[in-house]
Amino acid sequence: MVAQIIELPSDGDVDLAVGMLRLLGEPTRLRIVWALLQGEQSVNELAQVAGVSAAVASQHLAKLRLARLVRSRREGTRIYYAVDDEHVRGLLEAAVVHVAHRGPPATTSSRRPRARR
Repeated sequence: MVAQIIELPSDGDVDLAVGMLRLLGEPTRLRIVWALLQGEQSVNELAQVAGVSAAVASQHLAKLRLARLVRSRREGTRIYYAVDDEHVRGLLEAAVVHVAHRGPPATTSSRRPRARR
């Protein structure tokens, strides 16, 4: 039997992808990015959707912007955010569709199942 050669991403690409997935693994940030899939929104609008203060939303948005998952533009005193590119849309939609299709992941528990009576 001949061993199949599997090409893996570089260590740097793996590290960057893991970092991006960790950013999106935080519930408030995921809600913010999901809201941005509907279109450009202000910090106050995103804060309301995510159920957090504008200051908290701004902190999350700063991290997302540094990771180049979202972009911003200023209009007067307001800053508006949008998803940076369609790859972000595909990533989130794939995750949500996967969960909806497969259901929540099985949890591991240290509890033993009860014996039937």
